[in-house]
Amino acid sequence: MDSDARGRGKAGAVRRLAGYSALAGLLSALLVLPLACVAGVGARDSAEWLLTEPVDLGDLTTPQRSTILAADGSSIATFYRQNRVDVPLEKVAPIAAKAVVAIEDARFYEHGALDLKGTMRALASNLDGSGASAPQGGSGITQQYVKNLLYVNAETDAERQDAVETTPGRKIRELRYAIAVEERFGKDEILEKYLNVAYFGDGAYGIEAASRRYFSIPAAKLSLGQAATLAGALKNGNQYNLRLNPEGAVNRRNTVLDRMAELGVIDTATAKAEKDKPLKIKITETKNGCTESRAAFFCDYVQREILTNKIFGKTPEERERLLWIGGLTIRTTLDWKTQKAAHKALLRHVPAKNDEGKAAAQVLVEPGTGEIKGMDVGRELGPNEQRGKTWINFAADADHGTSIGMAAGSTFKAFTLAAAFDQGMAIGDRITAPRGYAPTGFKDCKGKDVSDTKVLTNSSDGEGGRSFSLLTGSWHSVNTFFLLLEKKVGLCDTVKIAKKLGIKRADGKPLQEFASFTLGFNDVSPLRVAAAYAAFGARGKYCEPIAIKRINTSDGKSIPVPKAGCEQVIDKGVADAVNYVLSGVLTRGTGRGLGIGRPAAGKTGTVDNYSAAWFAGYTPQLASAVWVGDPRGGYKYPMTNTCLPTHCGGPVYGATIPGPIWQDTMAEALSGVEAGRFQRPPSFFFRKGSGEDEVKMPDLRGMSLDAAMQKLGAMGLDFKVGSHEYSDKYDEDQIVATDPSPGALIDPGDSGLTVVLTVSKGKDPTALPELPDPGWPEPQEEGAPWEIP
Repeated sequence: MDSDARGRGKAGAVRRLAGYSALAGLLSALLVLPLACVAGVGARDSAEWLLTEPVDLGDLTTPQRSTILAADGSSIATFYRQNRVDVPLEKVAPIAAKAVVAIEDARFYEHGALDLKGTMRALASNLDGSGASAPQGGSGITQQYVKNLLYVNAETDAERQDAVETTPGRKIRELRYAIAVEERFGKDEILEKYLNVAYFGDGAYGIEAASRRYFSIPAAKLSLGQAATLAGALKNGNQYNLRLNPEGAVNRRNTVLDRMAELGVIDTATAKAEKDKPLKIKITETKNGCTESRAAFFCDYVQREILTNKIFGKTPEERERLLWIGGLTIRTTLDWKTQKAAHKALLRHVPAKNDEGKAAAQVLVEPGTGEIKGMDVGRELGPNEQRGKTWINFAADADHGTSIGMAAGSTFKAFTLAAAFDQGMAIGDRITAPRGYAPTGFKDCKGKDVSDTKVLTNSSDGEGGRSFSLLTGSWHSVNTFFLLLEKKVGLCDTVKIAKKLGIKRADGKPLQEFASFTLGFNDVSPLRVAAAYAAFGARGKYCEPIAIKRINTSDGKSIPVPKAGCEQVIDKGVADAVNYVLSGVLTRGTGRGLGIGRPAAGKTGTVDNYSAAWFAGYTPQLASAVWVGDPRGGYKYPMTNTCLPTHCGGPVYGATIPGPIWQDTMAEALSGVEAGRFQRPPSFFFRKGSGEDEVKMPDLRGMSLDAAMQKLGAMGLDFKVGSHEYSDKYDEDQIVATDPSPGALIDPGDSGLTVVLTVSKGKDPTALPELPDPGWPEPQEEGAPWEIP
C-alpha cells in the first residue's frame, strides 16, 4: 500500500470510528484509560497507535490439517491440532453464509471494523471501577475473526488466555487488528476467513470441517436447517455440540431461523416448517495421526522424516508446526498393492499376537528410483505393553522408528561377493573352505589388525570341508568360504562396497569393522538392506531410499523434499555377475523353492544362535528385505524350536519363514507386471581356466515350457522356442528336445549361445495305430527259412 493510500485508509478509519461526536468522545475516553494505564501514552498517541497496522498481521494464519497421500492420491493419514480445511466463500452454501451473518452480525456489511452501537453498549456494561465484570458481547464478525485468529496463533497458555480474556484491553487490541483487517480485505473476504477459523464444537474448526463432521457433506451442500444449526453452534461450540447436546443444538437452530425470518432472509412460513423438522446428523470421524492408518508404519516413517530432517525446518519446533498446522499435502511413494501384499504375507506367517512373541518386518524398494513402495511391521502401531502392538518401527533406522537395528546375518555376504567381482575374480574361482576357521590376518580401513582367534564354523549356513567356487560358495552360503574370500579381497574393500550401497548401522554409529563383517554382525534395518539389494537390481545404481515425492502447502506452493540422489556406485558388469550368482540361490542354493515365476535373485540370512532370520531378494523392478525375530531380544529368545502358522518345530533359517514371506509378497505385488530380466554378465567373469567356465546342459525333457524357461533364465542362458512337434512320449507343451543336448558342456558366458527348445504338440492324431506283434520267432541263422507257427 503506498503512502497516499495508507493516508486515505487512516482517514477513512477515523471517519468510521468517529461518526458521531458524542460517541467518538466516549470512545476516546474508553480507549485512553486502558492504553494510558498499560502503555503510559496519551490520547493522541493512543489514536495513532490504534490506526497503525500491527506488524505481525501478515504472519497470522489459521492452522491447517496436513494430509499424507499414497502414490495414487488416496489418503494414508491426516495430522492436525485443529481439524480444519479452508474453503473459499464460493464453496460455502449461500444460505449458510446468510445464517451466520444473521445471527452473529446482522449489520456486518454496513459498519466498519467497529459496530459503534454494539461495542459502546458492551464496553459500558463490562467496565466498572475495578476493570471488568459481567461481560457482554458486542463484537462484530471482523472482531470475532481477529479474536479467533489471535487465539489459534497463540504459542503458550498465557497467550491463549490473553487472547480470550474479557477485558477492555483485549477489546482495544482486537479493535486495532480489526481496523487493519477491514483496510486490507473486503467484507466477503473477511466473512470467508471467519467461517474458516471459527470453532463449531466437537473438534471441528471451520465450516467445511464442521459440515463434514456433523453431516458428512461439504459446506457447499448445506441445507437451510443444517446451515442454521452450524450458525447456532458459533455462540458456544461446546454448549451447542450437535452430537453431545442435540436438544440444545435444536433450540439454538430455531433461534437462528427466527432471526433469519425477522431480518427477512427467509419468510416466517419457511422458518416454521424448518423448525418442525428433527435434527439429523451423520458423524464422520477424521482420524488424526498414524495409529489408525492402513499403512501405519510407513506413515510413521514419513512423519519422522518430516520431524527429523532439517530440510523441513531448522528446529524441531519449526518442523512440528509445519506438519501439524501447516496444511501440507504430502504425496508419497507408497503403492497400495505392494503394501497390502506385504501386510498380508507378514501376518500369514507371523501373526501380530502369536504366542511365541515373534515379530517380522519388511521393506520394498524400487530399483533405480529408491522409492519405498511398501513398509510394514506385522503388528499394530501402539503401546508396546499391549499384545500385538509396538511403537518401534523395526523396518527403519533409529531416527525414523526408534529401532536400533538387528544383525543382518548372511545377507552381508553379497557385499563380499560384489567386492570379489569388483577386483576381477571370476565366477568359477575356487577357495577351499574348512569346517572351522579362526580369521587371522584381517585389517580394518584404518590399518588396525582385527583378527580373531575364535574358530567360526558353518553350523547355521551351509557346510565346509571342500572346495567351492564363487557360484557354489554363495549358493550354499558357506561361512568359512566367505571369511576366506573377504580376506582375499580385503576387509576394507568389502566395507567400502557395503557403504557405497548405502549400508549404515541403524543406531547411526559407524559400521564396525571386524573379520566377521561378511557374516553380518552389524545391526542394520530392513530398509537399508532392501535399498542395497535394489542397487544390484538396478545394475549397480544406488538410490537413497525416499518416501516423499512432493509436498505442497495449503496455497499450492511446493517445498523442497529429500532426493534419492541416484548414483552408479559399482560397475554394471559387477552387479550383473552378482545377480547371476544370487539367481541360483533361489533354484539350487539355500533359498531353493522360493522362486516367483520370473527372473529373481536373493540371499538368505541366519544370525548366530538363531537369534534372527532374514531374506533379501529382488527382481529388476522390486527389491525387498524381510526380518523375523524377537523384539525382546533374539539371543535371549532364539528361534530354535519356534511354532508359527507356517513353521512349527525346529530352528528358523532365512529360507524357513522370511523367505516365504518374501515369496508371497513379491508374487502378489508383481502380479500383472511384465517380468524384467537380468543382464548377462560379461564373458570375462566366465573366463577359461577359472575352474568353472563350463557347466552341463540340464536335461529339460518332460518339463513344461514355463518351467524350462524359468530354469534357463536362472542360469543366465538365452533361449528360444524352435519347432513344435508331435510326440508319443511327451504331453502337449512339454520339452521334447534341446540344442545343445542334455549333458553337453556349455559356457554360460558365451554371448553367442542360445538354447533352442523343441516343444511337444502331443500325440499325432493322424498317426496309424500300431500293429500287434505276431510273435514270429527270429531265424536261428542267416538264410534259414522262416517257420510259421
